[in-house]
This record gives sequence, structure tokens and C-alpha cells, in this order.
Amino acid sequence: MRLGIFGGTFNPVHIAHLRIAEAAREFCALEKVMFLPAAMPPHKASVSVSFAERCAMTRLAIAGNAAFEVNPLEGEREGRSYSVDTLELLHRAHPGDEFFFIIGMDSWRELETWKEWPRLFELAHIVVAPRPGYPAQTTDAGFLPIAAQNWFCYDEGTGVWRHRSGNLLIPLEEIMLDISSSRIRELAAQKLSLRYLVPEGVRGYIERRQLYRRDG
Repeated sequence: MRLGIFGGTFNPVHIAHLRIAEAAREFCALEKVMFLPAAMPPHKASVSVSFAERCAMTRLAIAGNAAFEVNPLEGEREGRSYSVDTLELLHRAHPGDEFFFIIGMDSWRELETWKEWPRLFELAHIVVAPRPGYPAQTTDAGFLPIAAQNWFCYDEGTGVWRHRSGNLLIPLEEIMLDISSSRIRELAAQKLSLRYLVPEGVRGYIERRQLYRRDG
């Protein structure tokens, strides 16, 4: 199976997350996209909403799309939610599957701060989604982490980079939606409308449980 792996805090999940997942599914011919909410994100000191609530919102967001699923794996183990550890576990749980690890351009620019980041290129194809405020020229070596520039070659015909392991680095061409979870939390704290920023099921969940009000 060609399986997309889409990790994130999802605090809350929003329309841009779904659009990125759908674009990656279509562009990479994925059979499934697995959303993995981070239990303890390594780059955040704390998360304002519980892991269970973020999983619940993500399930509401993907309802009706048979190609999307939520995996609570990162809440079932102790410690920080390091992507390299998660991918190792998924390889053991899904032997023979082909993994496509989906990240935003903002995370890609910080990749060298991640735990054992060179190992990620060996565990999965990497799909990089554009994000507002993070312009990048994806066709020259400046797109790559400095330490990784000798590990790849660029294929002008397909527009992707090939890692020495054989795995691909795929810049995703997609319309960028300028929506952020932090802005949604700010709006919720001010009791302003979240309509058209998050799926309706997620909006109702946030309002019923009065999530993010304590942020204001």
C-alpha cells in the first residue's frame, strides 16, 4: 500500500490540513492518508488541548473520506512524539507498505533540529507542502538542508529529488491556504466565528466544549 503519514499537533485540525492531505493523496497516488496527532510535540513546551480531544477533532474532520484515517499511535507510547520513532514503529506494523511522510514547508525548514533527521529519508519518501510565509525555490540545492545536499540528485523531468537510498523528496505544488491553528485559537478565545476555517464538525466540537477559551 502507498500510505501517506501526516503528523502534527492538530490543535485544532483545519481546512488547510485537509487540503494538504488531499493534494498529497492525489499527487502521490496514495491509497490511504494516516493522520497522527502528536501526543507530546518535541518543539512545543505544552499543548493547550488534550491528546484525546485533538484526536476526536481530527476524526470529525476526516469523516466521510474513506481514504483518510486517524492513528492514535503517538498517544500509546511514552515520551516525546519523535517522527523517526513513529516511522520505525509504523514500518514494523505495516511491513511492505510504501510510506510518504507529509510535512509543511515550515517544518521542512527546521528539519535539522529534529531527532535523527537523516534517518527520515531512509524510512519514507518526504512530501513537502508549501506554506504561506515560507517561499522556496525547490529546484536548486538551496531547497535542501545544507548537510544533505550531497545526498540527493534532482530529476528535472519529474520535478522531484532522489535520495541516495532511492526514496524521493517531493515538493507538493498546491494552492496555499493562509490558515493557522494559532489564529483559530485566537479567534476561539475571543468567541469569534470559526466558520469556513475548520470543518463544521470540528467547529461544533470546539463550541460545545468551549475549547481555547482559557487562551484568551
